[in-house]
Order: sequence, then structure tokens, then C-alpha cells
Amino acid sequence: MMFAQDPLYAGDWLGDALITGLKVLVAFAFLLVAVMLNIWFLRKVISDFQNRIGPNTAGRWGILQSLADGIKLFFKEDLIPDNSDRFAFKLAPYLSLVPAFLVFAIIPIGGDFNGDNGDGVVSIFGHDTLLQVADPPVGVLWFLAMSSLAIYGVMLAGWSSGSKYPLIGSVRASAQMVSYEAALGLALASVLLVSGTLSTHAMVIDQSGEGPAFFGNENILPAWYLLPVGIVPFVVFIIAGTAELNHPPFDLVEAEQEIVGGFHTEYSSIRFALFFLAEFMNQITMGALLVTLFLGGPNGPAFFFPEGWWIGVFWFFVKLMGFLFLLVWVRATLPRFRYDQLMDFGWKLLIPLSLGWFILLAFIQIGRDEDWSTAQFVGLGVGLAAAFVALAGMLTLAIRNARNERIEEMEDAHG
Repeated sequence: MMFAQDPLYAGDWLGDALITGLKVLVAFAFLLVAVMLNIWFLRKVISDFQNRIGPNTAGRWGILQSLADGIKLFFKEDLIPDNSDRFAFKLAPYLSLVPAFLVFAIIPIGGDFNGDNGDGVVSIFGHDTLLQVADPPVGVLWFLAMSSLAIYGVMLAGWSSGSKYPLIGSVRASAQMVSYEAALGLALASVLLVSGTLSTHAMVIDQSGEGPAFFGNENILPAWYLLPVGIVPFVVFIIAGTAELNHPPFDLVEAEQEIVGGFHTEYSSIRFALFFLAEFMNQITMGALLVTLFLGGPNGPAFFFPEGWWIGVFWFFVKLMGFLFLLVWVRATLPRFRYDQLMDFGWKLLIPLSLGWFILLAFIQIGRDEDWSTAQFVGLGVGLAAAFVALAGMLTLAIRNARNERIEEMEDAHG
């Protein structure tokens, strides 16, 4: 199996290695700058929501405030608790940071996908390549593997600190990520069912074609996977991804009222900054993946501008900014969930909903392959709806009975 399906690797190895190294450096530098701007954007938008000024001192419009905070943290004293496991304590921040960058490596951020020959290939110093670091055949599985690996950084940080508060935060993180990773994977499986490929570049090419007809007019709607997959996996992916990021209202991992700062309570200086760098980098990565899977990635109309690779970059960042603004809006609006609400929402709502939708899509795909009639599709829809309602009713009844039993036990215990 090839590591990457990129036309770059068909040429001489030295030039290919240099171009690959350049793409890695550019992607890493972009993520660092994007994190600083993302933090500034977060502060500015929330201050506007709350009728405040926000950062306005470091640089014009306060745009250098994040850089100033990073420099301050870099020169602070680096503390290591006496009861800590020193090796694991030092390793944990990097286990959180590195997977965020490795996921971004498979995201196509630009290229010309318009027209019959729009394959997203660009030329860099005479070498044909893609505007992504790598395009492995198992691209989406790579994302799932890296997102699962990131939890080890949080777990090690809590366990190695030698304190109960970070340990509680890390245990909460493991339970939360396992709960919402299942819903995230099912939403992702719905996209894979429609796309038939794991390669992110192939998904973007597939979404660059003509969309379905709308009231008899061709080319009105885009060919994004959001339309054939449906709104349910899209919404589930956003919610589960937000919980994976430990972002409000799902930030139980660092609930200040209960466990101080959570898993990073004992960290200081640059190690403390690395955890927040990973958190905001993951926001950008998750948004980039959402754009790639559901919204066509760099695909977008060229209008009256000349076609080129920069059109794809423009549309990619417009969609990404929309997702980041949504995150800030949710952060400024919704209160934090209770822990029992967090678990109930993931296991009792998101997972059954995304699983039921995946089964529905699977039956639709089978019907198309077998040329089912309209009556057969209607019968399928009615049968699945009845089964879903029955299962939802049984689940609701079981939850209600369990809640009533707990209430009775508490009343008996208190006389």
C-alpha cells in the first residue's frame, strides 16, 4: 500500500523529499499562526457578544495579544511536582499536540477542482503535487487513529501529576471521549457509505461534480455530501466533535468549580501552553475535516474570477471560518452540561440517532443498487420509522423506570 497517493512521488526522490519537507514546514507554520489568530478571534467575538472591548493593547486591534501570552508563558518557571512521574509528565503535552498536526496533514486546503480536468493538482517549483501534506489511502481512518491517540496525552497528564484533581479530570476526559467518539465514528461512517473511499482528496474530487437538479434546473445545488448523507450526520458530527474538543458546553474535563483546572492543574510555563495550543489546533483540524467531509472542501464557484488553485484556498477558509464562528457562538451562549447530562446526551441520543440514520442510508444504497420501486422505498421508510419509534419508546421507558427506582432508593435511604 502506498503511503500517499500524490503525483509528486512519481519523480526524482530528492526533489520529492524537498517539496514534502516544504509542505510540512508550511503546514506547521500555518497552524501555529492560525492558533494565535483563532484565540484572538475568540476573544474579540465573545467581547462583542458581551458588549465589551476585548484585547486592544498588543498590536493593532489587539491582534498580537496571543503572541504576547505565548512569550509570557515561555519565560515562566517550569514546575514539576515532586510526586509526579517525570517522564510521563513531560511527554503528555506532546502526545496531545502531535496528533492534532498529523490529522491536519491529510486535509486538502486548496487546488483547482472546477471543470472536467479539475483534480486539485498544483505545480510547485516544477513538481506536480497536491495542496495537502499527504493523501494516504486510509485517510479518514488516520483521523480516527490520531483522535484516539490524543486521549493518551490527557490521561498521562492527569495520572503522572500525582494529584487527585488532575486525575479526576483525566478520567472524565477518557469517559467523555469514548462516549462521543462512537457517535463521531457513526456520523463519519455515513459519509464513507456514500463516498465509497477513505481518501480525503478523492472525496473532494467526488464533491466537485454537478449537483442534483432543483425544480428542473441543473447545477443549482452543489454536489457536497451534506445533501446525499443528510443533515443528521452533519449535526451529530458537529456536536460530537465539539465534545471531542472539550469545548463548551462540553468542557467537563476542566470544570473550574469542581476540579480546579482539570488534567493540567499541575502544569506551568511552556508545557501548560502546549495543552492550549493542542486544544485550539484541534478546533482548526476538526473544522477542516468537517469542511472536507460534508461541505466540499476547497470546492466553490469561481464566479467571474480566473480559475486557479487560490479559488480553492479561498473557499476552504471561508467555510472553516464559518465553523470557528459557530464554536465561539456556542461557547458564548450555552451553559456547561452536568456530567450526567453529558453522558446521557451521548449514549442515549447521539449514538442511537446516528446508528439509525446509518442503517437508513445503508437500506437506501441497497435499494438503489437493486432498482427498488417507489412503493418498496415507501414501505422501507414506514417500517424503519415504526421500528425506530418502538425502540425509542422502549429506551425512554427503561430510562424512566431506572430513574424512578433510584428516587425510591434515595427516599428509602433517607427514611
